Amino acid sequence: MKVKISEVFRKLSVTRRVILGSITLLVMGYMFCLPRQLFHVPYSTVVTDKNEELLGARIASDGQWRFPPRNTTPEKIKHCLITFEDKHFYHHWGVNPLAIGRAVYQNIKNKHIVSGGSTLTMQTIRLARNKPRTFGEKIIEMIWATRLEFRASKEEILSMYISHAPFGGNVVGLDAAAWRYFGHSAEELSWAESAMLAVLPNAPAMIHLSKGRETLFAKRNRVLKLLHEKGIIDSSTYELTVSEPLPEEPHLLPQTAPHLVSRFYKERNGQYSHSTIDRGIQMHIEAIAERWSNEFNRSDIRNLAILVIDLPANQVIAYCGNVHFDHRQGGNQVDVIQAPRSTGSILKPFLYYAMLQEGALLPHTLLPDIPININGFSPQNFSRQYEGAVPASEALARSLNIPAVTMLQKYGVPKFHNFLQQTGFKTITRPSSHYGLSLILGGAEATLWDVTNAYAQMGRSLIPNQHSDAVPQKEADILMGEESKNEAIQQKFTWDKGAVWQTFDALKEVNRPEEIDWKSIPSMQTIAWKTGTSYGFRDAWAVGVTPRYAVGVWVGNATGEGKPGLVGAQTAGPVLFDVFNYLPSSSWFERPTGVFIDAEVCRQSGHLKGRFCEEADTVLILPSGLRTESCPYHHFITLSADEKYRIYENCANMEPTFQRSWFALPPVWEWYYKQHHPEYKPLPPFKSGCGEDSFQPMQFIYPPMNARIKLPKQLGGNKGFITVELAHNNPEAIIFWHLDDIYLMQTQDFHKISLQPEPGKHSLTAVDGEGNTVSTTFFIE
Repeated sequence: MKVKISEVFRKLSVTRRVILGSITLLVMGYMFCLPRQLFHVPYSTVVTDKNEELLGARIASDGQWRFPPRNTTPEKIKHCLITFEDKHFYHHWGVNPLAIGRAVYQNIKNKHIVSGGSTLTMQTIRLARNKPRTFGEKIIEMIWATRLEFRASKEEILSMYISHAPFGGNVVGLDAAAWRYFGHSAEELSWAESAMLAVLPNAPAMIHLSKGRETLFAKRNRVLKLLHEKGIIDSSTYELTVSEPLPEEPHLLPQTAPHLVSRFYKERNGQYSHSTIDRGIQMHIEAIAERWSNEFNRSDIRNLAILVIDLPANQVIAYCGNVHFDHRQGGNQVDVIQAPRSTGSILKPFLYYAMLQEGALLPHTLLPDIPININGFSPQNFSRQYEGAVPASEALARSLNIPAVTMLQKYGVPKFHNFLQQTGFKTITRPSSHYGLSLILGGAEATLWDVTNAYAQMGRSLIPNQHSDAVPQKEADILMGEESKNEAIQQKFTWDKGAVWQTFDALKEVNRPEEIDWKSIPSMQTIAWKTGTSYGFRDAWAVGVTPRYAVGVWVGNATGEGKPGLVGAQTAGPVLFDVFNYLPSSSWFERPTGVFIDAEVCRQSGHLKGRFCEEADTVLILPSGLRTESCPYHHFITLSADEKYRIYENCANMEPTFQRSWFALPPVWEWYYKQHHPEYKPLPPFKSGCGEDSFQPMQFIYPPMNARIKLPKQLGGNKGFITVELAHNNPEAIIFWHLDDIYLMQTQDFHKISLQPEPGKHSLTAVDGEGNTVSTTFFIE
C-alpha cells in the first residue's frame, strides 16, 4: 500500500512539473510573442520646411504613398476614429469581449461575416502581420493585441494605426491621405475631412472618391452625427460640416524645392526630413529663377541654380537646384548646386584674402597688368587689354586675370591649393601641380554649394557673437539645422576678421549690372559680390554677401556646352541682385575692432611708405602687413633746371640743379600705364656725357623670357610671323635689333618688328643708342 501511495505522489509530482513547465512556456511564449518591431514596410521620403510645411515627397519603394510613422494623433481624427471604430478604446486591454460576442452573434445570425469585432489595437496587429483573415489569425491578433497593450501606450497604438491604415488606392497612413485628398497637413483637417478619413480604412476598396461616394458621404455624416450627439461638436459646426462636399479627386503633392527633395531621397531614403528651408522664400526664389530662365532660353541657356544661406543662423533657406524639374530634357533633372563646375574667377577673393592675412600684400599695392608668359601659360584679361599696373583691390573688383596670376605665382600654388581644401572646397582633390597657375582662372571645379558656403563663412566671421571657425562639413546637417557630432568629419578653419573685412571692402566696389550710381541711392544696400565666367563661356557665376544673407547663382547648360554671352556679370549678376532686392535688406558689416593698426602707405604705389615717398596716407592695415616691402617705385634723382635731364651731382659743374622724388615704374609697366594715366611722367633721360642709367630703361613686351610660340599659318598655307615689341622709357631712343647675334634693323618711336624664325630656340637682343642692352629667349614650336 505504501508503494502505491508513493507511486501516486511521484506521478503527481511529474504531472505538476509538466504543468508548471507548460505554464512557464506559455507565459514565456506570451511575453516574447510580439516582435520588437511590428512594421517592416518601406516609407516615402518626406521633406518639410522649417515650419513643417511640406516641400515634397517621393513614393516608397513598394509604390505606396506611405509617409514615415507619426508620434501623435490630431485631436479631430482621434475623436472621429474612436467614435467610428472603437468607442471603448481607452477602456479595454486590446480585446473587447462584448464586441467579440456581438460579432459572433451577428455572423451566426447572418450566416456570413458581417462584423469582425476587432478593436483598434487588433486592427493595428492585423496591419502589421498582413495575413489572410482566418479564425486562427483572429486568435493570434487577439493575443498580440493584449501583449501590445502592455508594451505601448494608447496614444502610441493609435499613432501606429493611423500611420499604416489603408486609405484607398496606393495611399497609406493619415499624413499621405491628408495631402492626397485635401492638399494640406493632417493637423489642418476640418471635422468633415477628419470624419471622411476615419471611415475610409474600414473598407478602402469599396468606398473611395471614385466609387461608392454616396456610401462614403453617408458614413462620414453618421460619424459627424455621433460626434454631435456626444457633445464633441456643437450644432452650428454640425450643420456646416454635414453640408461640406467630398473632394472630387486626389491632389498632387507639392513640388517645392524638388531637387532638394530628390537629394534627400538619395541620402535619407524613407525618412522624414525637417529642413531649414523657408517655403515662402523658396517659392519666390523659384519664381525668380523661372522668370530669368525664360529670358535666357532665348539664347539657348537652359539651366539656372540659386542657393540662399541665412548667415546668422548658418542655415540654407532657399535651395533651387535647377529650373523646370518636370522637364526630362536639357539637364533640368541635374542638381547644379551639387555639380562640380569650372570656377572661372570666383576664387580670386580667396587668394586676395590669403595674401592679406599672411602679410604678402596690402589692399592697394600695385600689381603688374602686362602681357606675361609663364612656362607657356599666357593668360589674358577678359577685355584683352593691359593697364600696366593696377591696385590689388581694384584688380579684384574688376576681376583682372593677369594681376591674379602674378599674385598666385608669388603666393604659391601648393599653399593656395591647401588653403582652398581647408576652407571646404571638396572637389579640388587633384595635386596642386595638376592645376598650376590656372587654378585662379577656372582650372579647377567647384560646386555652387562649396563656393556660396565659403563666402557665407567669411561673412559670418564679421558678425558679432558668431562662431567663425566651423567650416560646414556635412551638407545634410546644414540643411536640417543640425551640428555634426562626428569629429573625424569636422574641419576647423578660423577666418581672419581683418582680412575678410578688407576683402569685402574691395568686393563691394564691383560694378553692378544696373547702370546707376547705387551709392547715391540710400535705399540700395551694400553688397560684397563677385562674378565668374569659365573658359569657353560654359559657366556664369555670381555670389554676394550681406550681414544677413549669402546668395550664390549659377547660369549655364548642365550638359556643358558654352554659349556666347554666357558671362557672369551679364547673366548670373542680374539674377543675384534680383534675389537681393526681394530679400530683406540690412546695413553693412561693422568694421572689426582691435585687428588693425595704423601705417603710412604710399599714395601712388599702395606699398608701405618708402624713404623717398612724398605723398603718403595713414591707413588701417593688418599687423602682418608690416612685413610687406616699402615702396620700390619712388627714387631720389637730380634734375637739370629745366627738368629735361637727369644728371649726377659731380657732373653738374656750375649748372643749377635740384633734387626731387620721382615715381617710376618698370619699362613695360610704364608702357601701358601711361596710356591710361596721362598724369604719369616717365623718368627724364640722362644728360649726354653726364651719367648712365642705373635702371633698366627698356624691357621686352613680347615675347617674354622662355616663351614657347607656335607660328600661325597664313591663308595661303605659308608660315606666319611673330611680332615682337619693346618698351623704352625714352620716347626718342633708337633701338638696334639682333636675332641670334645677327643684326636685323633699327626702330625709332615705335619699337615693334615682325620676324619669321625657324623652329627651335632663339635669342633676341635689343641695344639702344646709349649702349643699354636687353635680351630674351624664346622657342618656336
